Amino acid sequence: MLSVLRSRDFRLLWLSQSASVIGDALVIVAIGLFVTRRTGNPSDVGIVLAGYSLPLVTFILFGGVLADRLPRQLVMVVSDLIRAALHGTLAILIATDVMQIWHMVVIGVLFGTAEAFFRPAYTGLVPQTVAEEDIQAAQALGGVTRELASFASPALATALVLGVGGAAAFGLDALTFVFSAALLIRVKARSRGVAAGRTTVLHELREGWHAVRERSWVWGTIAAFSAAILVALAPFFVLGAAVANEVYGTEAVFGLTNAAWGIGTITGVIIGARWKPRRPMLTGMIAAIPWPAAIAVFAAGPPLVVLYPAMAAAGVGIGLFGVWWETALAQRIPPHLLSRVSAWDWMGSLALLPAGYLLAGPLADALGDVRVMVAGGLIGMTACILGLLPPGTRQLTRLEDDAPTGLQAAAAVLGT
Repeated sequence: MLSVLRSRDFRLLWLSQSASVIGDALVIVAIGLFVTRRTGNPSDVGIVLAGYSLPLVTFILFGGVLADRLPRQLVMVVSDLIRAALHGTLAILIATDVMQIWHMVVIGVLFGTAEAFFRPAYTGLVPQTVAEEDIQAAQALGGVTRELASFASPALATALVLGVGGAAAFGLDALTFVFSAALLIRVKARSRGVAAGRTTVLHELREGWHAVRERSWVWGTIAAFSAAILVALAPFFVLGAAVANEVYGTEAVFGLTNAAWGIGTITGVIIGARWKPRRPMLTGMIAAIPWPAAIAVFAAGPPLVVLYPAMAAAGVGIGLFGVWWETALAQRIPPHLLSRVSAWDWMGSLALLPAGYLLAGPLADALGDVRVMVAGGLIGMTACILGLLPPGTRQLTRLEDDAPTGLQAAAAVLGT
């Protein structure tokens, strides 16, 4: 993986995102801890998280179109600066003790809108900063960084929010965006091919949708994760801190559980960088099945010596899946459509997340926190199993080392 750092442009991109993803992973845990401590109401956590996620789902398709039209690093720089200003403002509001929940919701809506333009641009930019044969290594190294953040950031968020204060957590995130933007400005991406010509936004949205619809391995995976995120992941983020306090006697277990998850995903990404299974999507989906079940295990309240290894094992599967999924998209989707397909991926996977955030609190009031998370985890595991049904997922084979890459490979597999 480290060999791809010889590329100056990828090195700048990787360094920028190494800082940024630490803040991203920190904030999601910080919101759960900070709002739970401030109001004691899990529904408030859901409302704030919905504020962050709803505009992401709403605008990400347009973000994909824009990222396929404009220089992708420019889109990312603007998004970084906007998000730095927003979380810097939130840190000031918290530090001066004037912050209200509605402030976090408004900032979250604006933050999620900016993020909607960043994510498709990043997915499209990575293959433009390395040679075609280095795409899997680049995806893996980026994955290692994300998972290191998933390991370190929850513990850091727990220490900052519970030990220093929420202002420190959100202020640190703002600084990571400034650092990211400063490096991204210097990236000079290579061309991997462009569309024949621009058309209307609606037509370009349809082009991205057709590219998804024609590949059963893409839409089947998106549908499976959309359902699992709704019933398992959303309740975990909304109710996790409260359940940890109820079941284990301390909110810190929520942060440490996320850290254990991060250890597993780091391991999975490192393995995935070298392992090239004959059927990457089949193997990846099988590896991903345990992650919703691990959320049910967390809520069931096993001893910590059982909980942390279980979460780490589930993280290994997600780490493997992530490398193979991102590599398959980068290698098999025509470059001029990659950001739009990525946007459909993000939108489909996260489409039900705001609903999950909003419903988790009321369902917990009616049924109990633990029951909601246990049931959601088991249903989410079932959704991942059903994600194996599309023939394309089971039959997609890896591109051989001597196979054409880039535009030729994308054209060769257009109908898969």
